[in-house]
Amino acid sequence: MLTETPLRELLARLLSWDEAHASFDAAVADIPEAMRGTRGASPHSPWELVEHMRITQHDILDFSRNPDYEEMAWPGDYWPAAPAPASAAAWDQSLDQFRRDRESLRQMALDRSLDLTAPIPHGTGQTYVRELLLSADHTTYHVGQLVLVRQLLGIWRPAGGPA
Repeated sequence: MLTETPLRELLARLLSWDEAHASFDAAVADIPEAMRGTRGASPHSPWELVEHMRITQHDILDFSRNPDYEEMAWPGDYWPAAPAPASAAAWDQSLDQFRRDRESLRQMALDRSLDLTAPIPHGTGQTYVRELLLSADHTTYHVGQLVLVRQLLGIWRPAGGPA
């Protein structure tokens, strides 16, 4: 059973760290409402990337803890139908849900009663540690895309960097 505290803490931090790149929170900070649905030279808008990250992370969390999990259809169920959020409230709700689900994954990593190397009972061999790493890896990949989209749109300013 994987119970070593430092490893659990590292997995929990991995879900939101910014040690080698921008974090999700930095990447979504201060995106002007008028630009959230803009694709520019990118195939995806900030909204599409944010919502895709939220949907996918939620799916990973749901799979990890729900014995009645139902697989979603790829790719349609994992991407929003429109390039822009329906409202500022929809944007805020997506960010809030992402953060809540990320915290649930963090708590799963820290839960010493859970054997992170054990196969998920209703899965096909996936382990909890695999799902935690998958979530962190997926988010990191798309955060990088979001930063690039923001650069292309001229709306990226790294923390502490020039305007």
